Amino acid sequence: MKLNPYFAVILAATIGGSSGIFIKLLNLPATTMTFFRVVVPVVVLLGFFAWKKIKLFQGNFKIMLFASLLNAIRMFLYVFAYLYTSIGNAVIILFTWPIFATIFGIIILKEKVKTKTALLIGLAFLGIIIMYINKEISFGNKDFLGMAAMLLSAILFALTMVIFKKELKDYSKTETVFYQNIVGALIFLPFIFINKPVPNIPQIGTGIIYGLLVGIAAYALFFFALKKLKMSHYSLFTYWEVPAALIFSVIFFKEIITLNVIIGGLLIIIAGFLLRKKTIVLSKKK
Repeated sequence: MKLNPYFAVILAATIGGSSGIFIKLLNLPATTMTFFRVVVPVVVLLGFFAWKKIKLFQGNFKIMLFASLLNAIRMFLYVFAYLYTSIGNAVIILFTWPIFATIFGIIILKEKVKTKTALLIGLAFLGIIIMYINKEISFGNKDFLGMAAMLLSAILFALTMVIFKKELKDYSKTETVFYQNIVGALIFLPFIFINKPVPNIPQIGTGIIYGLLVGIAAYALFFFALKKLKMSHYSLFTYWEVPAALIFSVIFFKEIITLNVIIGGLLIIIAGFLLRKKTIVLSKKK
């Protein structure tokens, strides 16, 4: 049974929605959390490649390492944002990335985005706006820094996704996950030894789980879907991460889901369904 790429990206987005919970609960320095996020996947995948006797650093690996450097910066900004602002503020700004991804996709990948697809992306983004329309967004010092960091992270994430999309034809999803994290692993490795406080055993265990789930499982699914879907279609389905993050927030922080959150979430799901339906019709015509 082949994995459906649309289901893969939704599952990946669900796992990705748990990131803020891990970061908030552990409450470790941003460089420590980034260490777990990038080093764990690299260590695990190096063992996997050695077992499978897969040779690395082939093909256009220089551009992959450049994307990895951008991703290292992006990951630090991402963790920093969650530590400095609320999950709600962070998530809504994070999901400006599909807009940037669509723009980069047009510029770099020369993709043609049909009007209907653009409108569906707009509908999904409208859903996110409605979900947070009654939330107070504070521009106090920490909030402003966190939100600004997430905006930069979203732009870099969009750019790295477009680069990886362009190169995926030459790499497997596991190789792509490795390249995504390798530069960050080298940069953030020293921080686990010099940061204070030093993580205790439960924190180390939770950090490893965070790295395995989000760093390997989620991104293996993401790259699998990215390889098979248009950037605009892929971008739209990642919006599911927003309601997923809200559900985790309710479970762990007892947050109340308001009517506008329900309406916004429905708009996201409807937009995804209509795009999926349109894609099926087009594939049947072919």
